[in-house]
Amino acid sequence: MNIKDLHLSYCSNIHAGDSWDATFQNLKIYIPEVKNRLRHRGAFGIGLRLSQEACLVLERPDRLLEFRDWLKKTNSYVFTLNCFPYGGFHRTKVKEQVHAPDWTTEARREYTIRCFRILSQLLPEGVEGGISTSPLSYRHWFVSDLEKKEAFDRSTSHLIAVVEELVRLQQETGKFLHLDIEPEPDGLLENSEELICYFKEWLLPKGKVSLAKQLGITKKEAETLIKSHLQVCYDVCHFAIGYEKPKEAFKKMKRARIGIGKIQLSAALKLLIPESPKERFSIGKRLAEFADTTYLHQVVGRTKEGGLICYPDLPQAIAKLGTTNDLEWRVHFHVPIFLENYGSFHSTQEDILEVLRLIKADASLTRHLEVETYTWEVLPEDTHLTLGEAISRELAWVRDRLD
Repeated sequence: MNIKDLHLSYCSNIHAGDSWDATFQNLKIYIPEVKNRLRHRGAFGIGLRLSQEACLVLERPDRLLEFRDWLKKTNSYVFTLNCFPYGGFHRTKVKEQVHAPDWTTEARREYTIRCFRILSQLLPEGVEGGISTSPLSYRHWFVSDLEKKEAFDRSTSHLIAVVEELVRLQQETGKFLHLDIEPEPDGLLENSEELICYFKEWLLPKGKVSLAKQLGITKKEAETLIKSHLQVCYDVCHFAIGYEKPKEAFKKMKRARIGIGKIQLSAALKLLIPESPKERFSIGKRLAEFADTTYLHQVVGRTKEGGLICYPDLPQAIAKLGTTNDLEWRVHFHVPIFLENYGSFHSTQEDILEVLRLIKADASLTRHLEVETYTWEVLPEDTHLTLGEAISRELAWVRDRLD
């Protein structure tokens, strides 16, 4: 949907199935239903998730033409891709493997370039296109400082290769495309400070030298191209887990001249830790309903002194619940954005509301908004809706607040 020059949609990673046939079938089922429920009569934007398996099929000219014909017939368009998960994302054990293959590998680079070539052929004239991607890797795969430096070095080389391809695609097609790095808990880039540090210490110093040489341009021109084609995907849930307020994070990125290519509207689970052992036991039982074997649900606790304690997954946090001195926990669990409370639990919905207020005050913040609640299949039973109802309700909630 286009609302005040903003492109709003939901991410199709909500749908199970990693093949192109499964992806396309889900779009055929749910896009018309959602449009109808929203009573939306204009062109409908799609946030498309493409796995490696799916993009290998969709890049075929006949399949791409078939999809373009369907988009035209249904008055729909694709403006953003989610290429963070490379492989399976539902009904399998994903956990930290969501980062694999990471940006230290040629496989991640080639997959991303392939997806950009597809997006350049789907993108309508006059609309910029973006792809969100992993925060380079999973930080716990690298133990020593040397291993981390090598990961930054290899990742930077591969990202610059993507920038080179995006410059070429813009010259050929006239379409502006950007890759949006998505910080998240336990990513190699986890928050705004680490993201900005990576740009300043690795991406720009190393990247502009390499890109200038490859394209035969000045280092200043290369730096401009890097900042244009490499931006950030600001996932509201991820930054809320780190207790970063949107207004402050946006200010930091603006000062560093890092663009926000996409904002993913998502909410984390939030709870206050009671003092009573009995209440803690009860909360532990309730929290266990949110633990699953599919995704990582990192937990960040806030102490009385204002410090942050990180737990790699929900079961490890629950094991410490009886003895922790934390005052509050925030859980990496993308809960429905239209709900503020979950019984005795809360969500970080207030961060989404702040983001929407900031967007209304400054339309230059971003052009792409994508609702990303992908945990419907593993949510506790009392939060279940049909998938069509869930998608429509989330989009309507955002639309009403933007209006």
